[in-house]
Amino acid sequence: MRKVFSYIFIVLFFSILLLSGCQKSNNGNQSADQNVTDYYYLENKGSDTMVNLALYWAEEYQKLHPEVRISVTGGGSGTGISSLINNTVDLANASRQIKLEEIESANKNGVDPIEYVVARDAIAVIVHPDNPINRLTLQEISDIYTGKIENWIQLGGEDRPIVRLSRETNSGTHVYFLEEVIRLGNSEDKTIFSANTLLLPSSEGIIAEVRANRNAIGYDGLGYITEEVKVLGIAREEGLDYIFPSLSTVNDNLYAISRNLYIYAPGTPPTFVKAYLDWIMTSEGQKIVTDLGFIPVK
Repeated sequence: MRKVFSYIFIVLFFSILLLSGCQKSNNGNQSADQNVTDYYYLENKGSDTMVNLALYWAEEYQKLHPEVRISVTGGGSGTGISSLINNTVDLANASRQIKLEEIESANKNGVDPIEYVVARDAIAVIVHPDNPINRLTLQEISDIYTGKIENWIQLGGEDRPIVRLSRETNSGTHVYFLEEVIRLGNSEDKTIFSANTLLLPSSEGIIAEVRANRNAIGYDGLGYITEEVKVLGIAREEGLDYIFPSLSTVNDNLYAISRNLYIYAPGTPPTFVKAYLDWIMTSEGQKIVTDLGFIPVK
């Protein structure tokens, strides 16, 4: 019987050692000489505009810090901010700024959102390469997307119906385009997209549809633009210069449709999350911003 108890004790002892060695840490107080089998887990969710950027950041950071495991998913800025409000993510990506009512909802759940501007972006207005239109004013774009302009011939183009493309309503890019382009920055304006606007779930979907449809017009983050579509010059109003989106025109505030890209934390982040955010703002992290076609933060 004593041998049986000794055997059981030995099995339990080594089981405890094994479980201890496999335990995952997520408390931000891990020692520098820890075993790399102990991981910090960081969940990052939100903007589809930022998802490729976030994936590259995560991949490069994990090479430098193998003790950190970063999960990146899209779903739209609204999805990320909702997860932030419910305190179910470590970081939320957003291509628009969090709204006052969202902050209030977060506060009711004991969450105090902290904002980080991590990059800048331009929204390019795009058409098929064979479309003769090369430039538009903000008012003309607004008139297109609200249905006041239905045919390219009204803008000096061919006699073809305009096919309007937009991101889905959960997209931060959709919200920004609605507020700053369609409503021309007027917070009192309640104008919405024309009912026959085709809503697409991804930035890649916008590019694919414009590339295939000579009648289409769409908008997309600069980092997603390819040579298969034509980018239009944009003027703030008739009589002003038509400006194309680029690093220099965004940084010099010349291009009319540009914005910040954000990461939100649900309160003061733990040490390992703050270290990741700090790395994003280093020259190494901001080089990835440039490499993917976005604009680094000055």
